[in-house]
Amino acid sequence: MGFTPRNGKGRLVADINVTPLVDVMLVLLIIFMITAPMMSQGVDVDLPETTAKPLPQKEKPIMISLDREGAITIDRIEVNRRLLRQKLEKLAVDGGKDRPVFLNADKNVPYGQVVGIMADLKDSGFDKLGMITNPLPYDKAEK
Repeated sequence: MGFTPRNGKGRLVADINVTPLVDVMLVLLIIFMITAPMMSQGVDVDLPETTAKPLPQKEKPIMISLDREGAITIDRIEVNRRLLRQKLEKLAVDGGKDRPVFLNADKNVPYGQVVGIMADLKDSGFDKLGMITNPLPYDKAEK
């Protein structure tokens, strides 16, 4: 049995009730709005600026961060220089020498500390080192 409209023509009216769809979409929107700010993690580092293009990646790089206080993190685990060397040597022995290493150093860190970490990488057998920087604003890049 179908619904007969008031005009008396006897045709069926096919209307979709979109209220449940709107309710579900609003709930999902609220969930994403609440969880999105929690998803950004990492070490707060003030990066130097450059005009270089990003490097293409084939495999997951090893991330080493050096913040302005001198704290070192490798793949989001805080370590000291001795533990960094041990972890790098273990990664090299496990066949990770071909993985790229990205160094994320604050621009206010003394140059000697950055070079020391680069020397530790070289001593451990890593040859692929990338420095993470922020791009220069467009107006400064032209000069």
